[in-house]
Amino acid sequence: MSSSISSNAESSSGSSKYPALKNPAQGSTNPSASLASLWNYLEPALRHILCSPTNTPSKAPAVDVAYHAGIHTAVYNYFTSNSPTAYEPSKPNGKGKDLVASGTDLYEQLDRYFAEIAQETLLGAPSDDFTLIAYYVPSFNRYTAGVQSINRLLNYVNRHYVKRSVDEDKGWLRLTDVLDAVAKTITAEDTREKISAKLREKRRDELKRWGYEEGGTTEMMAAAEASAEAASPLERVVPVSSLGHRRWRTEVVEPLLSVPKTKGKRKGKGTGPPPTMDKGPKGRLARAVKELIEGPHAHDSSSIELAESLANSLRVCGIRMDHPLRKKLDKFVTSRQGELLPVVSP
Repeated sequence: MSSSISSNAESSSGSSKYPALKNPAQGSTNPSASLASLWNYLEPALRHILCSPTNTPSKAPAVDVAYHAGIHTAVYNYFTSNSPTAYEPSKPNGKGKDLVASGTDLYEQLDRYFAEIAQETLLGAPSDDFTLIAYYVPSFNRYTAGVQSINRLLNYVNRHYVKRSVDEDKGWLRLTDVLDAVAKTITAEDTREKISAKLREKRRDELKRWGYEEGGTTEMMAAAEASAEAASPLERVVPVSSLGHRRWRTEVVEPLLSVPKTKGKRKGKGTGPPPTMDKGPKGRLARAVKELIEGPHAHDSSSIELAESLANSLRVCGIRMDHPLRKKLDKFVTSRQGELLPVVSP
């Protein structure tokens, strides 16, 4: 275990000049004793990974090997020292207690934390549309680097809690999601194996909506599934990396895509000239994209790279392929890709 942890911790520090975050002194406190003590131990590392400055935004700042090992051990002990299930306090309605799988508390705390960091990012966004994408892209690159690092750091959450939840049909795609469609194709002669094959085929069909192509590589399927996970409702259990990207979608992308509601109604008729109707995009991100790909700098290599990075971020955080903004960006990037290729002299 220690050699793997050492490799993971060192790999995240490769080109950064900032020192790795040291293991905090715990004294006699056992980090695995409760969720509060575990979170107090974890949170400095998570904030460092997600928020500390770095010379390479594509790589998260490092955590010291000893701290990395301590977190792995603390999470492992927290899961294994608790019973497989635990009881929540009674609900306000007084109808008793709900049985909760061990690890739900840590998973939900992590989800809230990702939401808070994403909200902080949105609050820091510039007010003008012109510079929005230039702020958004590096912010997302920094965030996703941190999310991927935390996904590796908390791999035991995926192995212990997420895998079990998916096995219990609590994942991004549940049996009820596909059962109705598959049930229509089942005949009395179908064996259990044939029914299972139809369920797997329906799952592949769903992944095709996220970029998977029949006969594609395992990497292509994994990328499509990660997008589908990030697009899933908040109550679905997904791996830590998809959990972080899902919160980026709900706390950053969707607010930027939303169209502000108009205030009030114009009273009376013929009392003045009709209001000017702006036929352009209404959402902030849509307006920024229009400026980026239709403005005077649309052919600049920097604009093309920003558009490509933005399109990739929308894919990663679960915006569907048929969303108008994704289609617009994909079309622009495809039409301009040749402009980024280096010119080779004869």
